[in-house]
Amino acid sequence: MKQDVFITCAVTGAGDGPKKNPNVPVTPEQIAADVVAVAEAGAAIAHIHVRDTVTTEGSRDTALYAEVMERVRDAGTDIIINFTAGMGGDLEVGTEDPKQFGAATDLVSQAERVVHIDALRPDVCTLDCGTYNMADGNVIYVSTPDQIREGARMIRGFGVKPELEVFDLGHLGLVLRLIDEGAFEGPAMVQFCLGVGSGAPATPGALKAMSDALGGRDVVWSAFGVGRMQLPMVAQAALLGGNVRVGLEDNIWLSKGVPATNVDLVNRARTIVESMGGRVQSVQATRDELGLGGRQ
Repeated sequence: MKQDVFITCAVTGAGDGPKKNPNVPVTPEQIAADVVAVAEAGAAIAHIHVRDTVTTEGSRDTALYAEVMERVRDAGTDIIINFTAGMGGDLEVGTEDPKQFGAATDLVSQAERVVHIDALRPDVCTLDCGTYNMADGNVIYVSTPDQIREGARMIRGFGVKPELEVFDLGHLGLVLRLIDEGAFEGPAMVQFCLGVGSGAPATPGALKAMSDALGGRDVVWSAFGVGRMQLPMVAQAALLGGNVRVGLEDNIWLSKGVPATNVDLVNRARTIVESMGGRVQSVQATRDELGLGGRQ
């Protein structure tokens, strides 16, 4: 077990959570307030999407990201800011003509996916490391090997640390090749995303297989499960030597029928880690472990 475990809180995501749980933040003010609150509860990293303030749908608007960052920093918190760079990968294959894409398609170039990263230079941004079926139906998330290599090159050029989002063992295989090729400044930061679409399931066996596959490389890893498997995966990740992620992006319930808040979920994660004999790692210790240096 990892003795000092950092907690990431994914505060809002891009899904339909606000329609099911009013605690899911939507506006930049609400998102920033939750980031500050989870920092006070013990989260070292905030993983941040932004949303259209009218429709509540996920957005790639740089101005919204800028407002969130400004509000968080104005509040004086040193939490590590991790912006998503995964928006713009959705493709809905046509039912009758596969080349006639459906209304759910939001597919842009890798360069367009990181416009806000270049503009704002957060501490960390995500790099989704593979294509997968998002759910039943015709929608897939597109991230090809060439796109991943291009994203790694651009993000490194920005001076931002990529969090390598891995949804299955096949994705991890490419990540390991890129690590061995020297694509990332060490240590590599890997996030195992379990129970998402047709990716790896949120089970102890799947997580152990993925963590074992790292093979002693210079990697700092974390993991999360979606829905009801969020908190069980906290315990499993800590036991296997990793770090943990919780938050309303991945799970909107504290228990059956009880809407969660981001602070609730961070508190639960903290309780799990500490009850197993671990300690929740501070922001500065997490910066040191990831090689981030001082605040951006």
